[in-house]
Amino acid sequence: MSPSSVDSTLGNTAATRSQASEGNRARRRQPHPALVLTVLATSMFLSALDSFVVNVALTPIGRGLGEASLSHLSWILNAYAIVYAALLVPAGRLVDRYGHKAGFMLGLGVFTLASLGAALSGNLWILVAFRFLQAAGAAVLTPASLGLVLTTAPPSKVGKYVQIWAASGSLAAAAGPVVGGLLVQVSWQWIFLLNLPIGILALLMAKRLLPAGRRSEDTRLPDLVGGALLVAGVGALALGLVQAPEWGWDSGATIGSFVVAAAALTWCVVRSARHAVPVVDLSLLRNRVFGWANIATLLFYTAFAGQLLGLTLWLQQTWHWSAIQTGLGVAPGPAMVFAGTVLAQRLALKMRVGIVAASGSALVALGIAWVALNVSSSPNYASAVLPGWMIAGVGVGLTLPTLISSATSGLPRDRGATGSAVVTMAGQVGTVLGVSLLVITLAAAASGGPVHAFSLAWWISVGVMAASGLAALGISPRRPKSAATRWSWPYRRCT
Repeated sequence: MSPSSVDSTLGNTAATRSQASEGNRARRRQPHPALVLTVLATSMFLSALDSFVVNVALTPIGRGLGEASLSHLSWILNAYAIVYAALLVPAGRLVDRYGHKAGFMLGLGVFTLASLGAALSGNLWILVAFRFLQAAGAAVLTPASLGLVLTTAPPSKVGKYVQIWAASGSLAAAAGPVVGGLLVQVSWQWIFLLNLPIGILALLMAKRLLPAGRRSEDTRLPDLVGGALLVAGVGALALGLVQAPEWGWDSGATIGSFVVAAAALTWCVVRSARHAVPVVDLSLLRNRVFGWANIATLLFYTAFAGQLLGLTLWLQQTWHWSAIQTGLGVAPGPAMVFAGTVLAQRLALKMRVGIVAASGSALVALGIAWVALNVSSSPNYASAVLPGWMIAGVGVGLTLPTLISSATSGLPRDRGATGSAVVTMAGQVGTVLGVSLLVITLAAAASGGPVHAFSLAWWISVGVMAASGLAALGISPRRPKSAATRWSWPYRRCT
């Protein structure tokens, strides 16, 4: 061996040792993946918690702001759902382009600051404006956090980490009513102030722990105009629906709202068909399973949003329960969702997924029908509400994960995340329609008394939920798959 080759070999060996040493130091500097997951799951818990807390706090907020009109107060819920639905897909594209960590920090920062603004609001419409901002932050936060989960999880634990991330939303659903009930005992502002310390702590930890991540090579901007049209269209539709009893169905304002809604939504569809990066990828709807899953999801949320808000208002306004009593009364339903989800995974190994989802919808309809049949003006929670509400909770656990996972199971891998976002958007639009439908029904049937009005609203929800179950039958693939491939956890296709 020549001296030059010996020198080269020694040099290569030294370089290898130096690289290995640097790699070891880099690994030591990397935070534990479980710690990163804690930050990401906490942020999702925070954004989901806000929705369920506000449901319980709607009546106390109205008292605090001097606003008794349910049609006006409903915008505290609808503003969030409309903006979140419209911006979720474009926001996902943006965080892919500019980086997941930057998107996560931006989304969480906007959500936290908007929470402070909401808490300081002394006027309903100022509060609604800050709810718009909260939703914009959550729309950026959601895809960014999911992208970070997928890139930071150990390869062997990606599925498990995604499950934990998704389950944080279910935990928020169970905790939200109780947390909201406790906080409004002090003041309704605390339901928003709670977000500040948690959000600030999560931001500080995210800055230190989260990796910068890679940016997408696709530098095309999403269709932000299409997103704005979707906001305008769904917002105008909700405005016309909730204000029609007050304005009159044949008034110029009501008809104008519906005309604006039709024009904006039609324009949004046209742009989505032509734009390179549309807010709604219409080509996905050619997939039969995906199309039926979106229809079933929209109908499911339409029915469930009316059921949840209707029960909350019933407990507070008819039985005159306090906020904490209402929170404790609502909590058993969401608490049963996890049990339903576990049952769904087992049933999906033995039967078609469409039957699993439809069975869940049937249970939700059965549960709310029980409530509608048994409630009276005298409080009888243990016999009239609790059994039906727990049955409905199991049904939610059977249906929602099945719909979401099945919707994306037949899509190409590179379109799974977009498909999940579209299904989520359908659910948020359904929430707006459900709240609006409840407001219309309660206003139209008010002369018959609260029992008549709420029972009618719940029976309408039963009918919509039954329609969701029928639509859910369409998510079963035409060709039966093996038991091992019939079920995948929500968002698993993103991995």
